[in-house]
Amino acid sequence: MELSVLDKSGKDTGKKVALNDAIYGIEPNEHVLWLDVKQYLANQRQGTHKTKERSELSGSTRKLIKQKGGGGARRGDIKSPLLVGGARVFGPTPRDYSFKLNKKVKQLARKSALSTKAKENQILVVEDLSFDAPKTKDFVALANNLQVADKKILLVLPDQNKNVYLSARNLERVKVVKASDLNTYSILNCTSLVLVESSVAIIDNLLKA
Repeated sequence: MELSVLDKSGKDTGKKVALNDAIYGIEPNEHVLWLDVKQYLANQRQGTHKTKERSELSGSTRKLIKQKGGGGARRGDIKSPLLVGGARVFGPTPRDYSFKLNKKVKQLARKSALSTKAKENQILVVEDLSFDAPKTKDFVALANNLQVADKKILLVLPDQNKNVYLSARNLERVKVVKASDLNTYSILNCTSLVLVESSVAIIDNLLKA
């Protein structure tokens, strides 16, 4: 699969980039995609949720009413889960939601995500770019020139570029990542995957195994 390389003004430079069919042309594995997205979202969870159990509440242990003869239920102490202000039964406790996925599973998931975007014609390749200063209007102009301003954009850079990152930081529908940090969730979550020309070779090296 070949794509034309565009410049910052959105014009065809005449250059072509060949996308590796082993990465961008496979049949997507939906189960592996689900696993990798599930792991990514699980890793974002803090797991600090907590409610107090009966032993953790402060309160009298006095028996509220006598055992028999009252015509009502048998009451224990005021910390009973049945009473307002009482403990919670089997409430959440702090835990770690992360889990392990094998390296080859994660690689297959990224290949499947990239192949999905290729099938949907949602990949653009632009020549290596940089901004003289961090200006949001420069990035907005770039998005307009590429005709992706109304889409959720994932811009993949070959390495860290502070000016490009800061120029896009205030834009809600734009995310900028390095090629080495590319993940399945970010790929699937965008509607326009914009690859900087030099990042294509880096992605090939990362996913060639």
